[in-house]
Amino acid sequence: MTSIDNDYLLDILQEKLGADLYHSEITYGILSIEINRHKNIELLTFLRDHKELQMSFMTDLCGAHFPDHKNKELVVIYHLHSLVNNIRLRIKCFMPETEQVIDSAVEVFPAANWMERETFDFFGIKFKGHPNLIRILNMENMTYHPLRKEYPLEDASREDKKDKFFGR
Repeated sequence: MTSIDNDYLLDILQEKLGADLYHSEITYGILSIEINRHKNIELLTFLRDHKELQMSFMTDLCGAHFPDHKNKELVVIYHLHSLVNNIRLRIKCFMPETEQVIDSAVEVFPAANWMERETFDFFGIKFKGHPNLIRILNMENMTYHPLRKEYPLEDASREDKKDKFFGR
């Protein structure tokens, strides 16, 4: 049996994805890859079912907003773990704000259900095929997504927030 490390994992991913693997790096000992968002389900299924890799545990699924990255403003990030091989993988799927849709991973990893709802709630990313994509933590009548970086960090209209009071 081959020892599975980040280099071996990257070789398998490059062979599987080819040109759909856009970028890779190792951060804090974890292989991070950026892939074509339309390949997310194919890759997640491959990693889960691969006889040797056995990436059967989705540790986390989350979103992020980078308003300064043209045509890559939103991202869905998957964190997978192979308990058998004790190796982790981070998968990033970027998308433009104008097309904030990605396929749902609920059929591959049922635990993605709640995490996709949370990501939709806070970032507005829609998960195509999700069985119940509604807000989970915020009020249903909210018209915005609070973790997007679209709003100023401080309320400029407040009178009690003068810089002189805070040593600035």
